[in-house]
Amino acid sequence: LFWLSRQHQSTRSYSLSATKMVKQKQFDNRVALLQIPVTESKSTNLNTASDYVQKAHDAGAKLIVLPEIWNSPYATSAFRDYAETLPNVGDKLNEVSSNEGGMSELDGDGWGESSRLLMTLAKKYNMYIVGGSIPETRNNKIFNTCLVINPAGEVVGKHRKVHLFDIDVPGGIRFKESDTLTAGDDITHFNVDGLGKIGIGICYDIRFPELAMLLTQHYDCKILIYPGAFNLTTGPAHWELLQRARAVDGQCYVLTASPARISQPNDDDETATKTKYPHYSAWGHSTVVSPWGEVIATCDENPAIVVTDLDMTKVEEMRTSIPTMKQKRNDLYRLVDG
Repeated sequence: LFWLSRQHQSTRSYSLSATKMVKQKQFDNRVALLQIPVTESKSTNLNTASDYVQKAHDAGAKLIVLPEIWNSPYATSAFRDYAETLPNVGDKLNEVSSNEGGMSELDGDGWGESSRLLMTLAKKYNMYIVGGSIPETRNNKIFNTCLVINPAGEVVGKHRKVHLFDIDVPGGIRFKESDTLTAGDDITHFNVDGLGKIGIGICYDIRFPELAMLLTQHYDCKILIYPGAFNLTTGPAHWELLQRARAVDGQCYVLTASPARISQPNDDDETATKTKYPHYSAWGHSTVVSPWGEVIATCDENPAIVVTDLDMTKVEEMRTSIPTMKQKRNDLYRLVDG
């Protein structure tokens, strides 16, 4: 595991070996993207996430982002098997008395272990957690859902992926999320002191500029966050391009977090552990893009944590110097919410 970034003169980023890391105080503008490896073992994935969150805390991050589908293999056949009941906005864990020795424990009110872990870690480390996404079960439907947890352990945002990844690229990849998943119907944003309003999308949502424009122009979001799992066909072609496009369109920061790429098992190796679900190779390259459209921090496809300080004055600087939001021709076109 390494801390990887691309340096930029206006933004502090860090390239440190995790084994040599020195614990730092928390900075209000420091964010961390957790590019974790995902396995078919949910317990292993939860332990990995917990370890990465601790390392991000030790690096001084105030807000951390996990990748899309970090507790489950990225396969439509796996989503229902790994799906959990999730809390709603306003919910938080409660301490309840135990029957043994008067000790207290956290009551998750029937929520799944992945959400309870995120809420516990957010409160423990006094940080905001954008919980990537996990499969959610509700009313016999499965959603691809991102929870946002504040430092009190309370859910302050819940985004169900609104655009499902149904594609068929000739000679590339065919994937149809709608075989299993149901699309969400809500636009999601939340506020963080020192960073401002932040909008959420999940992976395929980044291809739709209308959603990003609503978040930045109607809700004044200064940061857009997209946990995502682009593949080896769309990743090299569009991953960075789309992030830079949304950053320039919205004159805002764009943050993305991908799972790390895992080598495809060798089916001819009789000694190799057999997998239950189809293998999915994520592109990786978790990235931070500035309002100017520059990549200011990124990594490769391997397990990594990207740590960056955001200079939020750059958002207003961009919106003032190139004031496109004030130059709309509402007589010709108009952005309408809902």
